[in-house]
Amino acid sequence: MLGLVGHLIGLVAASLGFSDYSGQGFSFYNFSLSELGQYGHSELAVIFNGGLFFGSLSLALFALFALQNSDDPWVLTSFLILVLSLLALACVGLFPVNVYHLHILGIEYYFYFAAMSVAAYLIYLLRGRDRPKRFAPHGSLLLTGLTLGLLLTFILMAHTDDGVVASGTWFYHDLVMVEPRPEFRCPVIMEWAAVFSFMGWLLSLVWTQREGARLAQS
Repeated sequence: MLGLVGHLIGLVAASLGFSDYSGQGFSFYNFSLSELGQYGHSELAVIFNGGLFFGSLSLALFALFALQNSDDPWVLTSFLILVLSLLALACVGLFPVNVYHLHILGIEYYFYFAAMSVAAYLIYLLRGRDRPKRFAPHGSLLLTGLTLGLLLTFILMAHTDDGVVASGTWFYHDLVMVEPRPEFRCPVIMEWAAVFSFMGWLLSLVWTQREGARLAQS
């Protein structure tokens, strides 16, 4: 839970202190996650990047500890890949977009591993649906399906000329380089939707374990 709180604090602080080169404030409709942590745009970018780094490491530790409670090979696989996804997200905070190529690699592999982790978890939910599952809160199937759909949609957009990348440039390149900036940018909106959905999915897993620990102590 602490990791998610760290992400939230960094997000709120950096968005309030954000101002681009033209003096425009932050909007989830046309500024990407990377730009929120860009030094020179946000006076509090260090808080956002620190929240990403330490929050992601905290969540990675949760995933590692949750491995011992795994009740199915697919949820075990999901948590192992989740650790890789969160480490990639930590690298996004450690190497902001000012360190361009390392940052882009972190973003790229974060989305790849996140999608694979959620897909493995979806298989876990669908296998043996009649038996109780330790990591299956109410509504988890709907949330998991939504999260996977958003992640895959963003990844697809990042590899097509109509989305983020044009003319064979780097994954994600145009998302942080396009000028003039339109008021509404579909790839940016999709990125934030995928990230928020993924964090909501993570929250459901963390909450399941908190409730399990509470019931075990009572």
